[in-house]
Amino acid sequence: MTQAVLGIIGGSGIYDLPGLENVREERIASPWGEPSGSLRIGTLAGLPVVFLPRHDTGHRLAPSDINYRANIDVLKRAGVTDLVSLSACGSLREDMPPGTFVLVDQFVDRTYARANSFFGKGCVAHVSMAHPVAPRLRLHLAGAAEAENLALARGGTYVCIEGPQFSSLAESQTYRKLGYDVIGMTNLPEAKLAREAEFCYATVAMVTDYDCWHPDHDAVTVQDILRVLTANVEKAGRLVARLARDFPREHEPCPIGSDRALDAALVTAPEARDPELLKKLDAVAGRVLGPASTGQG
Repeated sequence: MTQAVLGIIGGSGIYDLPGLENVREERIASPWGEPSGSLRIGTLAGLPVVFLPRHDTGHRLAPSDINYRANIDVLKRAGVTDLVSLSACGSLREDMPPGTFVLVDQFVDRTYARANSFFGKGCVAHVSMAHPVAPRLRLHLAGAAEAENLALARGGTYVCIEGPQFSSLAESQTYRKLGYDVIGMTNLPEAKLAREAEFCYATVAMVTDYDCWHPDHDAVTVQDILRVLTANVEKAGRLVARLARDFPREHEPCPIGSDRALDAALVTAPEARDPELLKKLDAVAGRVLGPASTGQG
């Protein structure tokens, strides 16, 4: 079996991973451009872990400026098998107050200015996003959260907006009426690209505020968010430490096929594929394209 390598993408406020041992910092080149920053590669409780701060150290990247393709690509090149996204979010539900960790199981994409696929002209692929979160990974996260006595919601729909502005009141109320649970700015196209890269992927959406729909919180401010964010960061560190301690040392095959998402996804005939695009796909799709198709070897 394949050794499990846990990838962690740190969202707002999470620019490092406390407790990471035997650390080396590595900047991996990607044909998709510059990733958010260097990878911090080490171990937690003996488990290989790769950490990437989504907004870079110092939070220099806005949600729309993040190169999601490069981030996913370099994590793939680093050998990650299971990928956890830690993300600050707003709550659209009274029963998911600030401080709650939500194990998202569905996404709604409201972004419009981001590259959302590795594939396209020259090599077309259609992966399934019916169930965008790997169920076993979500169960491991739930177990870790409960072991650490963290306020947890099992399941929820995350609506991803373009940002960087927060929602208008009309938008916030609309999302609530549509039945969405949390709102954020970064987990798409990240989740879509993670599926194309055949990661087992899961999101921990850490609630910092009630967005602007709540009568007692009708104007979201950065200052309000930062107060809760600080507490959430400490809890996220505990969550990841417990997850790593109890995580299987061998990668578990995904019951919904996240780790084999490309098996039946490619539709472009081999003779019609663009050689230049294939070279860029060497890490993400090398398993199905093979070394000859990607120009390697």
